[in-house]
Parts: sequence; structure tokens; C-alpha cells
Amino acid sequence: MLAQDEYEVLAIKYSERNDRRRGETFIVDDDHLSPHPMDYFIWVIRNAERTILVDTGYDGEEGRLRDRPTLVEPREALQRIGIAPEDLDTVIVTHLHYDHAGGLAQFGGARLHMQEAEMAYATGACMCYEALRHPFTADHVCEAVKRVYSGLVTFHDGDAEIAPGITVHLVGGHSSGLQCVRIKTPDGPLVLASDAAHYYENYERHKPFVIVADVGAMLRGFDRLVELAGSDGRIVPGHDPLVRERYPQVFAETGLDIRRL
Repeated sequence: MLAQDEYEVLAIKYSERNDRRRGETFIVDDDHLSPHPMDYFIWVIRNAERTILVDTGYDGEEGRLRDRPTLVEPREALQRIGIAPEDLDTVIVTHLHYDHAGGLAQFGGARLHMQEAEMAYATGACMCYEALRHPFTADHVCEAVKRVYSGLVTFHDGDAEIAPGITVHLVGGHSSGLQCVRIKTPDGPLVLASDAAHYYENYERHKPFVIVADVGAMLRGFDRLVELAGSDGRIVPGHDPLVRERYPQVFAETGLDIRRL
């Protein structure tokens, strides 16, 4: 039995890109041509008291528009493991890129927790530049804005507690308002990096990812992840297929790829 401030954390894979090369991942790397696949996840944090979704992924329509088809709709994946999307009342949005906020409209009753800096970035002058706005989709950002006007967004400015044992932390770098999530588990602290580190290699070797708003902030963010995890904690990157090698599969009967972290 979990304590009220301890949680089970699930990583649910909903899409993948297996045609990528290392040159599409790292700003500086001697090997540009070797294959470098990418997995796409949403995360569930839960115990007997509450269930919280971290990011929504993107739906099939967004996948078609970007030529990145889903393996399963994130909403359907949740339903297959007994989580009714309409019953979710809390969604932590790590940032507003399409692959993390592309399903916001499917969770219309949930309160969103995000950094104020992310909304300012996604609706501000930087979006005049294609290189910076490309990872965003206007409809997703507009959905977040509509939620503000519906009174269903809680903005944070730096570190904040979402619930006992769950905190968010402004990291920036990849996107100006990117936040990671720290969760208390029976096995020690777990830090969901989201895109503060796409791969283990990002933070372990201080190698910046190619999509970046602020390289300095990204590098400092790698150090922040390690600090938050501490000596007895774990860091889970946002897109690394190695996550599926390091953590056990659960709910195999659903036909989904879900890992208990």
C-alpha cells in the first residue's frame, strides 16, 4: 500500500520515429549518421488518492499533418488501462509543443498546471520566427488560452507543489517555460525530465538537443535534473527508447507498451 504522498508512475508509449539519425538529435556530435530512434510517451502518476496525467501527447490528426502517425491514441491508451479521460481533473503540461500538448482538447474538464513563462513564450514575439514556432501548433496553444478564460489553468513561476509528493520545476532550454516533474515513489525520488532531456545521453554527457530556445538554460537544466534526483533518485528522459529496456512492462494484455517506472 502506497502512502498518500507516494505514487506509481507509468510511461505509456503512443508513437515512435525509427527513421531518425544522430545528427537530428545533438547539436554537437561526431557521429551524425547512425540511427537514433525516438519514442513518444505520456505519463500517469497515481495512488489511491489521485490520478494525474503528465502531458497529453498528440492525436491521429496531428500525426497525419506532421507525418508522424500514432501507434495508439493517448486517450484510448488510458481507457484500456481503466482511466476514463473525462474523470481526470489534473494535467501537468510540461510545455506546449505539439507532442506534449496536442491532446489538450480531449481533456477539457481537467485543470492544467503549467509555467507562466511557457504561455508567454508560446504566444509572444518569438513565435514570429518559424524556427522557434515549428514545434508548436496554433490550435493547441489556443486551447490552452481558452482554458485560461475558463478558469482551468494554474500558472507556476518556478518550483511548485501540485499535490503531496509531486512538484514541478522550471527548467527552460528546449522551450522557455519547460518544466520537469519530481515524484516521491517507494523507491526514492523520480524525476520525469520530459524534454529537459530527450535522451539519457543529453544530461549524462551534457549534449544539447537540436531544438532549443536557450542553449545555456538547457545545459543548466541537465544539472538541475541531477540535483532534483539526488543520490538515491532516478531521471527518466522524455523520448529515449532505453526507458523500455530499463523498466518493466505492465498491462501487456492491452497490447500497449507501458512501463512502470
